[in-house]
Amino acid sequence: MAMQLPDFSPGLSARVELTVTDADTAQALGSGDVPVLATPRVLALAEVATVAATARTLPGGLTTVGKRAEVEHRAAVPLGHRVTALATLTKVDGRTLVFEVVVRDGEKTVAEVRIERVMLDRQRFIAKALGD
Repeated sequence: MAMQLPDFSPGLSARVELTVTDADTAQALGSGDVPVLATPRVLALAEVATVAATARTLPGGLTTVGKRAEVEHRAAVPLGHRVTALATLTKVDGRTLVFEVVVRDGEKTVAEVRIERVMLDRQRFIAKALGD
């Protein structure tokens, strides 16, 4: 039985925020030895924004999983600063959703992230992942 895919349109977006704490730093995550927002944390925040963009309109039995990500981390963000990640759906190709995410600290662009997510059946994916 073919999966009924939702009709997502480019332009769909969502914004999430993060205030940088010790746990979010390169030192804490092992991605460097400086007390600034870590690149893996930037990617994680960008992914949260992409999930939020489709969360309200994704049918119950479907989910999306990350397939590919490209991160251009341009600027350091110190502790205590609040960053926002705005994810915008730019392309729909069958089951693949392509997002452009811009992470900002105020007016400054901290990172640009391109993320591809794939829509699939949640239960089937979990069963396969667990080796059933």
